[in-house]
Amino acid sequence: MADTNTVRKTDLPAPKLSSDTFKQLRDLVYEKTGIFFQDNKTYLLESRLLPRLQACRCQTFESYLNFLRFDAYRDREVTELYTVITTNETYFFRDEAQLDSFMKVMIPEVMKTNAGTKQIRIWSAACSTGDEPYTLALLLRDYAPLSGWTIDILATDISENVLNIARTATYSSHSLRKVPPAMLSKYFTGKKEQQTLVPQVKDMVRFMNVNLYDRPRLKLIRGIDIVFCRNCLIYFDDKAKAQIVSDLRDALRPKGYLMIGFSETLHDTTGHFKTIHAGRSVIHEKQ
Repeated sequence: MADTNTVRKTDLPAPKLSSDTFKQLRDLVYEKTGIFFQDNKTYLLESRLLPRLQACRCQTFESYLNFLRFDAYRDREVTELYTVITTNETYFFRDEAQLDSFMKVMIPEVMKTNAGTKQIRIWSAACSTGDEPYTLALLLRDYAPLSGWTIDILATDISENVLNIARTATYSSHSLRKVPPAMLSKYFTGKKEQQTLVPQVKDMVRFMNVNLYDRPRLKLIRGIDIVFCRNCLIYFDDKAKAQIVSDLRDALRPKGYLMIGFSETLHDTTGHFKTIHAGRSVIHEKQ
């Protein structure tokens, strides 16, 4: 007969994140990624990290912090950490006003500039599960004036987990809900609930693991015509954001374009860019 006085593991209260440990974890995350959690975000960080404590068999946040600092598998765990502290809410054809500006303003201007080389290079920074870069690929694939042009789309993210999903190019009906029906039938295969992008479009995008806060890594990316970095800058404080925007600017060719999220601003970094109002969206042109 079981001892009724024995406390089962599942009956134990969930670990709590102390103020001191929160600050240490917050600083470690910031050091690695530039992502900053304000003092009033203790509960948010606590709730997002709890599943990782369980996965690493850590009983407390203090032991998890030590795991991140000293364990032989800490680099692998940092990758998992990136995934849980960011929100990967994305879908095909998100923020259509911006995509409209992309096709009607940015692409025609880039085509004029690059008429000699007939090549366009686009970078989807913080691409998550690939919905954004594949959307750009679909639009460009269906744009007749680009026939004969070379389209190079680089898609990067800090999380290897979401990149692995992106590389499969297989999506749910929810992710594809805004894809025009004609385009859906032309470029996707499979059942309605789960469809896969055809190789002709899938192969237009190449994926790479890149931490936007890693300056040496970003120096490898140059000569880009258009950068999409939407709904990502909101995670950073002003110092980290200024660094990242500066590095994105360096990646762009002269007069290249940066597109950020509707709810985002460049603040003090706007001296690097000329602001262009195009319809219902804002484009930033490198100066």
